[in-house]
Amino acid sequence: MRIRSYPILPQLQSYVKSICSMECEEEADWNQVRVLPDTCVELFLNYTNSPIAVIDRALHKRSIVSFRLSRPVDVQMRKGSGCLAVCFYPGMAYPFIPVPTHLFRDTTVNFCDIWNGPISELEDKLACIPNDEGRSSAVQDFLLGHLELKKQDRQVAYCLNKAKLTRGTINVHKLAEETGLSQRQLSRRFHQSVGLSPKEYLGVCRFNSSLQYLVEYPRISLTEIAHLSGYYDQAHFIRDYKVYTGHSPGEVVAAGHILF
Repeated sequence: MRIRSYPILPQLQSYVKSICSMECEEEADWNQVRVLPDTCVELFLNYTNSPIAVIDRALHKRSIVSFRLSRPVDVQMRKGSGCLAVCFYPGMAYPFIPVPTHLFRDTTVNFCDIWNGPISELEDKLACIPNDEGRSSAVQDFLLGHLELKKQDRQVAYCLNKAKLTRGTINVHKLAEETGLSQRQLSRRFHQSVGLSPKEYLGVCRFNSSLQYLVEYPRISLTEIAHLSGYYDQAHFIRDYKVYTGHSPGEVVAAGHILF
């Protein structure tokens, strides 16, 4: 697998986390890879004649959008495939898509199911561009053409930043209080922009925080990781890992096929 990242235009930097090209030369390298939920929406734009990937046993031949919000997916890139991957920050894909995010929660859908007409034209354009730098520019031009500034929700953005700063340990009542919204209003806005309820989002955020601790402090115990991550007890820590990875924390640490 060859992966290369590209610069993001200033106008898109608050929305787009990364843009990279992915080209698969060896299919076996990606057999049974499990990718964990991160509350992000990702575009995978195909510019080859090969199917792009097998995701949860479903073969995807064209460009796709992955709403990997709160559950893991099993991915196998197809030999000979090439795509440009665009990963949005949590909640930041909504200004580009014409429907509420929760409608596609935890699914992988064809690009054309969301944007309809433009996809064939964009895929053809990417296929004709001779280098990945040019493809990155073309995709970013496409995104700028679909950006609707009026769909930005400043109160949800405030909550997302708070969740990041607290590693998911702040509670929903506090978020609602600080934004001046009722919990019901906040939940509706989260579902629309992020695809999850505030409580669900904070749960995934806390889980991802624990993964960061696993990477940063590989020598400390899982019990201490749970404590640092804000889990009430070990049982809740193990339960979340079962939900978000399908494995126990110890199995995640030892597994070679789980990406985080």
